Amino acid sequence: MKQKISALLFGTALAFCASAAVAQDKNIKIGVLTDNSGLYSDLGGVGSTLAAQMAIEDSGLAAKGWKIDLISADHQNKPDIATTIARQWIDVEKVDILMDVLNSGVGLAVNNVVKEKNSIMINTGAATSDLTNAQCTPNTIHWVYDTYMLANSTGQALVKAGGDTWYFLTADYAFGAALERDTTAVIVKSGGKVLGSVKHPLNSSDFSSFLLQAQASKAKIVGLANAGGDTTNSIKQASEFGIVAGGQKLAGLLLFVTDVHSLGLKVAQGLNFTETFYWDLNDGTRAFSKRFSDRMKNKAQPSMVQAGVYSGLIHYFKTLEAMGGNVHDGAKVVAKMKELPTDDPLFGKGSIRVDGRKLHPAYLFEVKKPEESKGPWDYYKLIGTTPADQAFRPLSESACPLVKK
Repeated sequence: MKQKISALLFGTALAFCASAAVAQDKNIKIGVLTDNSGLYSDLGGVGSTLAAQMAIEDSGLAAKGWKIDLISADHQNKPDIATTIARQWIDVEKVDILMDVLNSGVGLAVNNVVKEKNSIMINTGAATSDLTNAQCTPNTIHWVYDTYMLANSTGQALVKAGGDTWYFLTADYAFGAALERDTTAVIVKSGGKVLGSVKHPLNSSDFSSFLLQAQASKAKIVGLANAGGDTTNSIKQASEFGIVAGGQKLAGLLLFVTDVHSLGLKVAQGLNFTETFYWDLNDGTRAFSKRFSDRMKNKAQPSMVQAGVYSGLIHYFKTLEAMGGNVHDGAKVVAKMKELPTDDPLFGKGSIRVDGRKLHPAYLFEVKKPEESKGPWDYYKLIGTTPADQAFRPLSESACPLVKK
């Protein structure tokens, strides 16, 4: 009897020590998986890694005994390269959380790896709304924006303003298809009509044939379902073709501050688009952005993707602190992140839904005319705000298996 009691006590002590060890594990490894060299490098890239470093510094965890390592890699916008890196990071290098993961094709592929390995992805770079819809998982949070939100804000506003006929120039991969799909649904629901679309290869240099088709359609709105270098190239070439001068309007369905900077106000003026972060939105965004810009070699202001990396990690760190340590269980950590309200200077107060969708307001902007700008990077004027509870796909329309109906 004494031997049984001793064995029981010994077993209980072992279990207690094991749980205490888990609770006291203060080691974290972060991997920023991004585009460091391609058409999305300005809006992610080294700026995303810097944003992660700033979140580590601002968390104050180092002073509390935590050890946080940060690594980054270039996925080259190729899903096979991205999944190989993700597996290596999780299995060999013991990375706890993947950040950024620009490119929807890449994001969807890594989404599957993260679920399989029970790791964590906070996606701030990919746009496809499928990440929190049909392909949602307990391991992924979609932080900044998505195609449903972009369509709901920009698409609806332009149709209401009289832009009731559309023609799409669409990037030929998962992101472009999702953005065209979601925007088409909003256009039709709002009483508009899509006259046609043409797909272009990712990272195109020549948009002439695509723009001629858009011009010939006589659509009031030419919807650019692309991003980064593809968007800036198509807008520059549309200007050369006289599309706007001929009476058609360009809709940059996904536009970043880095794109506007590349285009210049003379070309970009008058464009309407939606973002969830702008460096000059309030005191909190301005303070962060100044620190960020001071540390960037090109003195660029942060994109919403880069801001999302910072914001997402701040919430992740708060969650691990609340849990008493790093439990190295992706689904468990993500579940706790959904329980806790989000709050940071960049996106304000918010929450994370059961489907993994981070909620915050969406802002409809218009690019200023050159004479309206007061200085470097002063590019936007705020046209309207969509509240957080209205900006993203309602759960009643969700196909996410985590949503109980």
